[in-house]
Amino acid sequence: MSDAYDLIVIGGGPGGYVAAIRAAQLGLKTAIVEKRGALGGTCLNVGCIPSKALLQSSHHYEMATTEFDHHGIKVKVSLDLKTMMGRKKKVVLDLTQGIEFLMKKNKIDYHVGEGQITGAGGVTVKPPKKSAKKQPLKTDNILIATGSDVMPLPGVTIDEKQIVSSTGALALANVPKTLAVVGAGVIGLELGSVWRRLGTEVTVIEFLDHILPGMDTETSKQMKRTLSKQGMTFKLSTKVTGAKASKTGVSLTMEPVSGGKKETLKADVVLVAIGRKPYTEGLGLENAGVEMDERGFIKVDEDFQTNVEGIFAIGDVIGGMMLAHKAEDEGVVCAEIMAGQSGHIDYDAIPGIVYTWPEAASVGKTEEQLKLAGTAYTVGKFPFTANSRARCNADSDGFVKILADATTDAVLGCHIVGPQAGDLIQEVVVAMELSASAEDIARICHGHPGLSEAVKEAALAVGGRAVHI
Repeated sequence: MSDAYDLIVIGGGPGGYVAAIRAAQLGLKTAIVEKRGALGGTCLNVGCIPSKALLQSSHHYEMATTEFDHHGIKVKVSLDLKTMMGRKKKVVLDLTQGIEFLMKKNKIDYHVGEGQITGAGGVTVKPPKKSAKKQPLKTDNILIATGSDVMPLPGVTIDEKQIVSSTGALALANVPKTLAVVGAGVIGLELGSVWRRLGTEVTVIEFLDHILPGMDTETSKQMKRTLSKQGMTFKLSTKVTGAKASKTGVSLTMEPVSGGKKETLKADVVLVAIGRKPYTEGLGLENAGVEMDERGFIKVDEDFQTNVEGIFAIGDVIGGMMLAHKAEDEGVVCAEIMAGQSGHIDYDAIPGIVYTWPEAASVGKTEEQLKLAGTAYTVGKFPFTANSRARCNADSDGFVKILADATTDAVLGCHIVGPQAGDLIQEVVVAMELSASAEDIARICHGHPGLSEAVKEAALAVGGRAVHI
């Protein structure tokens, strides 16, 4: 392997490896440095991918135990958690090996070890073996794509056995009788759903007075109703102040945010899922003179360049929406800018998805944001109870809501709770990228019977002319 590059990417997650591939496509001699020993980052190894594998498996299990009878299917069901976990591991392994193949295909050098910046033109790779020598590399450009790490909770020590992060929650050896989830965000609700479906009593504790912070309020309320109906218990406006693990479980101490009587909750396992923080440990940013903000995020300009020429950063480590697809797009644009091209990201057209069942998906502005900004808007809403395909599938919880500018009819946002919401939202993402109006969506022919007809009907409802309600 050569030690002189046009670009060295530190971090092999979705943002990093996609940036490396795009840079290589554009003719830049590229290397990628990753300390995990497997590419794909948190997302592929202990995040998005294994959680979705378990969500799919647990959904099948719940369907078999609670829904098949309604379809005239009689089965005797038992859970084999070891096989379910084995399937998850194979999905992860296949995908990580696939990314390694892409590195070879695109002639990208893959260095296993910790990458430390020694200056604008240098990176030192520290191999995992202590006896191995550090390897100095030279480069014209450095891209930091190290992602994020679990946000700690004061008074609670994660041991990944009884008190776990998302990593531990994806690898439990047995189905716990009770699970306390601290944090009602995407990670907490998704992993809480996995174990609830498999038979665990799940209690979700949230500091705020609503779940899914940042999402449209109506979406949050609908999701709480639906998940509560499925069996989740929610304790909102509640602060966790400590946790004590013992042989018999974990005792959580809590108190109301507004003040009041303290209480204790006992659980077999506690999942801490209160958010993530930028991962910058050991990168040598201070020595290189790279500026960070008060929360530890790396500061970048519109071209993703830091205050040090030749050092760039993308993804979770620069803040914003902590999403794999956002990091991927930033990686592509950053690589194109390095190669002398131009690039652009519309952050208002990046979807956010919660892969519970039903799913929740959002893009653009919420009603609360539009009200705060004083923007005049029109709402078009359509329930899945009036969608023929949803009724056929017995998946009729939820709605599609489209927000459009009251004057221009431009689509400003869309919020979906329902079956396949994460796929349905993409039509609106495309519409927003192309500056379409609600009328444009309403005029497009949608296949019948299809879930996507709910999107069309919501667009029609913006103009007060929905057909099926």
